[in-house]
Amino acid sequence: MDSALTAVALPLALAVVMFGLGLSLTTGDFTRIARQPKAVVIALALQLLVLPVICFGLVLLFDLPPLLAVGMLLLAASPGGTTANLFSHLYRGDVALNISLTALNSVIAVVTLPVVTNLAIGWFEPPGAGSLGLQFGKTLQVFAIVLVPVALGMLVRRSAPGFADRSDKPVRILSAVVLALVIVGTMVAERENVGGYLRDVGLPALAFCLASLAVGYTVPRLLGIGQRQAIASSFEIGIHNSTLAIAVAISVLDSVELAVPAAVYGVLMFPVAASFGWLITRNRTVAAERDEAVPAG
Repeated sequence: MDSALTAVALPLALAVVMFGLGLSLTTGDFTRIARQPKAVVIALALQLLVLPVICFGLVLLFDLPPLLAVGMLLLAASPGGTTANLFSHLYRGDVALNISLTALNSVIAVVTLPVVTNLAIGWFEPPGAGSLGLQFGKTLQVFAIVLVPVALGMLVRRSAPGFADRSDKPVRILSAVVLALVIVGTMVAERENVGGYLRDVGLPALAFCLASLAVGYTVPRLLGIGQRQAIASSFEIGIHNSTLAIAVAISVLDSVELAVPAAVYGVLMFPVAASFGWLITRNRTVAAERDEAVPAG
């Protein structure tokens, strides 16, 4: 990929997305976690422990080439983002829980993303593995591109809340446009191999998206978490920050091929998440209507 795009445009695009995330956060979003610890702990356990295991199993099941396998694990280690909050709002999830999880995940990802990625590189040993690892210097890059824009956004919200509120919708739209451009740019850079990549990683990415959403919803419900919190958990766990995964792959690890799973996933997650949200809320509506139809007594 063009060096100017890699060195300037892609990090700037991610900065816009993460700054927009920061505009929606306050310190209260972190302290609120203490008020619903069970839902938070379950969601974090699924996000940090269960999802990488599921992704690893899918990678082995589909026998992905080493670079695409590492790219899938990089995607699995990426936190949720503002898109998860939007879907949760649309399908009446607990958006406050989403925001708190997003805030916490963004901080934790600075540690977990390098750990998962390095473990995947060590296991699959892709070509050039010696130069791919997220050593200390590259981990600092991840820290900079994840937390610095978020912190700046939070500072803006604290000092100018009215401006932050007015900017929320335009920045969300801009973030969606940025994600689309990043995905298109990744595919164009690898246009000669796109067909093969789609054949290799299309089904694994789809399966991972469905599994993430389903696990994020059913496990909390089975453990006694309320419907709205389970919906929030589902979207937080099932919708990953594709822009972050692509930026780390290209700008930090200097590999466009590593970014392909996140790009493919970024295309698939919108219709899949919308369909999943419709399904779980439809079932709730049908159940409510059935209960109302049963005579009392």
